[in-house]
Amino acid sequence: MAVFFMRCVAARVRKGSWATAACLVACLVAPAASASDCPGHPDALGTSRTLVVDPKEHPRIGTMQYAETLPLADHEVVLTFDDGPLPRYSNQILEILASRCVKATFFTIGRMAQSSPEGVRKLRDAGHTIGTHTQNHPLSMNRMAIERARKEIDEGIASVKAALGDDADQSLAPFFRIPGLLRADSVENYLAEQGMQVWSADFLADDWHHISSARVYDLAMKRLEATGKGILLLHDIHARTVAALPRILDQLKARGYHIVHVVAATVERPPTPTEPQQWRLHPPPENMAVTRWPEVPNFVFADNGELPAPSLSDFDLLDARPIAIAKAVDRSRPPEVRFPQVIEAGPENAAMTLPAPAQAVFEIPQGLRRVMSEIDLNARRGEQAGTSPREARARSAPARASASPHPARGKAYIANRHGRDARRGKAKVAGRAGAPAATSHRPPQVKRRNV
Repeated sequence: MAVFFMRCVAARVRKGSWATAACLVACLVAPAASASDCPGHPDALGTSRTLVVDPKEHPRIGTMQYAETLPLADHEVVLTFDDGPLPRYSNQILEILASRCVKATFFTIGRMAQSSPEGVRKLRDAGHTIGTHTQNHPLSMNRMAIERARKEIDEGIASVKAALGDDADQSLAPFFRIPGLLRADSVENYLAEQGMQVWSADFLADDWHHISSARVYDLAMKRLEATGKGILLLHDIHARTVAALPRILDQLKARGYHIVHVVAATVERPPTPTEPQQWRLHPPPENMAVTRWPEVPNFVFADNGELPAPSLSDFDLLDARPIAIAKAVDRSRPPEVRFPQVIEAGPENAAMTLPAPAQAVFEIPQGLRRVMSEIDLNARRGEQAGTSPREARARSAPARASASPHPARGKAYIANRHGRDARRGKAKVAGRAGAPAATSHRPPQVKRRNV
């Protein structure tokens, strides 16, 4: 108790007065772990205090997935175990915890409770907290239909209650952990409607993987040192967890950590007093500036009388004309189609006539007309004589040159174009004539056959 009180004093220096008050309350309501609490084990780790929580006030905890976690002080740890009971390993876990007077929270699978109801009752008799973990541990709660998810949740609770017997309502806590931490909004909303608290975790030890017990220990302590406190998730169905747990508990004791036992609030057992900041894993200190939305003040009005309704004379009307009030719409008839509208020309525009275009607009210059006639005539002659359109254009080149506004430039261009076309024609003719000759000199190809 003295060590925990000193931690409260240190918390006051670091976090402010609210943390001190919360720690002092925890010191007063939490029993100390002494030699009398753990007979035969004077140096046991023990359980530092019991934390009472209301699931309806804080429906989701565990910073791995949610904003809130349990209101723990620095160097406080909550142990949780999933997937049991499996007698071969769960019984050993219970013996290890009992030897050090440590209390934990167990999330039990309904199918496992049906197979080993005695194992569930052992958890109750040892004073541990019992939660549920669905009926069959499906790793698809995040995509499962809500009807099937409800069935998994309800059947898991019913199976654990059946194993506990008559006092199931008092022994079973409204705590639930989603298998694989595969959360879904619909599942969380259903659990909140049932008054159940969803538990995630603050750090893991990966003991469900095929790793050694030494690796389980290393991960648990390394991640705990990184967070300084929180909820540790383990499993009571693996040999590696059984082998690593004694060393984990011994190191928690050596490094000054304390175990906190969590139970649900009841009518006879009210929640532990806490502050909202404590439900954060690392709450900001009070001297740190934090942006918060201003609260709406509660005004007290001295006179709550009704004001008179305004009249038309209170409004400024344009030119003292009354405001046009919209007419009621008759919805019994189909709406009138207003688009497109036919616009009739006014009488002042009916006698308007546009001037007729002059003959000069359609006339073609004499030189251009002669060139166009020669081009058309040459094209027809070429078609009759079998010449190509390109040769016909070459023949009509002098006419185009003479009609050009720049005769010298036009002639040079046409001469060059005519010579280029002639050279291209000769090259094509030579290519066509030489192609058979080239193929005639090829040696015959003989296919060889292997005999």
